Amino acid sequence: MAETDDNVAAARAVMDAHLAGLNARDEAAIAASLHFPHYRLSGGRMKVWETPDAYFADFLARAGEGWDHTVWDSLDCLAAGPDKVHLDVRFTRYRADGSALGSFRSLWVIARLGGKWAAQLRSSFAA
Repeated sequence: MAETDDNVAAARAVMDAHLAGLNARDEAAIAASLHFPHYRLSGGRMKVWETPDAYFADFLARAGEGWDHTVWDSLDCLAAGPDKVHLDVRFTRYRADGSALGSFRSLWVIARLGGKWAAQLRSSFAA
């Protein structure tokens, strides 16, 4: 049980680091929170980033006109094992004036590969 709790805590730390990097527009911090190749299923299509080069630019293209920052509304563990955690994630994207662009739900898979915890893939209802 303690290992599972530690793994869930590690997964949540990855998500916090990812969001902090995203909101700071820090491409290196964002990349550090992801395993590459990184996979995202949305709208019936699988997007694969082999390397971090285009990841942030792709995010900006789909985030919505006027995106300023994102907030996790909830991060709930659905399942956890020795090297993988599944998180049910709800988030909201905001404009600088505090108005919401939209709220979305996604499933994130945080994996420990080569001793490093990072997001390996997700399935999202966001554009």
